Amino acid sequence: MTVLPDDGLSLAAEFPDPTHEQWQRLVEGVLRKSGRDASGDGAEEALSTQLQDGLTARPLYTARDSLPEPGAVGHPGFAPFVRGGRAAGNAASGWDVRQRLTGTDPSRVNEAVLADLENGGTSLWLPLGADGIPVGGLAPALAGVHLDLAPVVLDAGAAHAEAARAFLDLCAERGIPLTSVRANLGADPLGHEARTGEPLDLAAAAEQARTIASGYPLVRTLTVDVLPYHEAGGSAAQELGLSLATGVAYLRALTEHGLSAEAALGQLEFRYAATADQFLTIAKLRAARRLWARVAEASDAPAAGAQLQHAVTSPVMMTRRDPWVNMLRTTVAGLAAGVGGADAVTVLPFDHALGLPDAFARRIARNTSSILLEESHLARVIDPAGGSYYVERLTDELAHAAWEFFRTVEQAGGQAAALRSGLVAERLAATWAERRKGLAERREPLTGVSEFPLLAEKPVIREPAPAAPVGGLPRVRCDEDYEALRARSDAHLAATGSRPRVFIAALGPAAVHTARVSFASNLFRAGGIEPVHEPVSVDPSTVAEAYLASGADAVCVCSSDALYEEQAEAVVEALVGARAPLVFLAGRPRAYRGVDSYVFAGCDAVAVLAFALDRMDVTHEQ
Repeated sequence: MTVLPDDGLSLAAEFPDPTHEQWQRLVEGVLRKSGRDASGDGAEEALSTQLQDGLTARPLYTARDSLPEPGAVGHPGFAPFVRGGRAAGNAASGWDVRQRLTGTDPSRVNEAVLADLENGGTSLWLPLGADGIPVGGLAPALAGVHLDLAPVVLDAGAAHAEAARAFLDLCAERGIPLTSVRANLGADPLGHEARTGEPLDLAAAAEQARTIASGYPLVRTLTVDVLPYHEAGGSAAQELGLSLATGVAYLRALTEHGLSAEAALGQLEFRYAATADQFLTIAKLRAARRLWARVAEASDAPAAGAQLQHAVTSPVMMTRRDPWVNMLRTTVAGLAAGVGGADAVTVLPFDHALGLPDAFARRIARNTSSILLEESHLARVIDPAGGSYYVERLTDELAHAAWEFFRTVEQAGGQAAALRSGLVAERLAATWAERRKGLAERREPLTGVSEFPLLAEKPVIREPAPAAPVGGLPRVRCDEDYEALRARSDAHLAATGSRPRVFIAALGPAAVHTARVSFASNLFRAGGIEPVHEPVSVDPSTVAEAYLASGADAVCVCSSDALYEEQAEAVVEALVGARAPLVFLAGRPRAYRGVDSYVFAGCDAVAVLAFALDRMDVTHEQ
């Protein structure tokens, strides 16, 4: 190999270093061309994106965004563990590919268990009790599983003590040494209360943890499951703050029952949601480790502050329409979980929102992690996001926002008191209401649902999954409002043989109307309303005739603002004269007589579509 001499030359030596001000001036020029007048920091703010929790994503991050606090990031394997809980990260063996087993039949669950472990899965997440297999079915469900090799995570809700005894008895029957049992018994009293509204005895779980800590070195007793708060619409900072409050409540109970702070910390595992917002997910997992390290430091056990993290791809983002797109969402979320340093990752099957996943869906879920690990080599780099000015700054800002929410919960009396007083429900509901508004206005687009829906696609049918626990915090989905609209359209189709239809009255040449035709057609499909665009373009004098020939239930006029000024009122008058029951116009609202509603970028699409279905007599039930 030829070694080039070090002559002090740089590949960029002939290029001057640009300044931040030069970049801002270039941004100003681009904004002026688009009709927006902003200068200096204002130009940069014009390109910024507002996130939840009062955070802002700026368009450019540079060395000036380096964190001012010394030691805020640290090194992998050392406090504050931002860069990973282990010095080698996941580079040694990759993250734990944890498969969730759903269903109530132990024999069918066992088939899935063996298939998962034989084809890339490395541990099992097993619901038991009301929404899983019976506790008595644990042995047949785990038949053929080497319990000293494949860790098992139990999720039994109120039956956690019974499930734990059954699992440990099974290990004893199979002759597995206590020091070789690897599991999480899944006790989560506060998480169960958040799900169901039913309080559980935290003291019983703490006493169980004391017994486990003395005899099973590789077994953890308690899970801090953040999914109930994520599924109720919580933001990233709220999830982190509630995870801290729950973890602190468990630490207090454990130490009160005789465990040292170090032993108590070793009894906890944290479960977080990974979303398709990859950078926020990466920052959330890194911030969670930093925050928990602060709790461990305050407990005089800083060396035991490495948080064990289980990341699950978000159920909230999973759509029921065009579920194949969920494969893409879970791939991005799985990537973010791995890059964020999660110790275990569960990729939910793409048909998770529809019922029990089939074998194909489970296979794709497994292979998603396999591709990220084996082909993309994500785990071979320790903290791949480390050093990114954006990620480091976002991690820091998110950690501070989460700490403030944690303090709010603590000031309210702690996690249990905040749940019972309604504080948690109120805060999460307010956050979800704001996000729901963004979904309705399509500021947060859902591919296949609010954007590019395919009305002709046949629905994907699955066996019903066990009923989820109810009585506590609600469960929300990003697609819920659009799903309600589509369900109305489906019922109308079943009752009448056709969907509600809107005639797209495109005025002028294609160059004038194409953009708004595409926009309006896409929007109406999101509500299950079929656009009729034939003929492709109509003359204003014949628009009423074309509408009547279409047989549609409504009409939407599409053209340019300039043509609207000349002909909109005459066209709308002709449509009203033809007894069109509902007339839309694509564009910003103006005072055109006869127009019932307007469709435009940023409009409340859900409200517009619900209004349209109401006026078309598409009732909620057919």
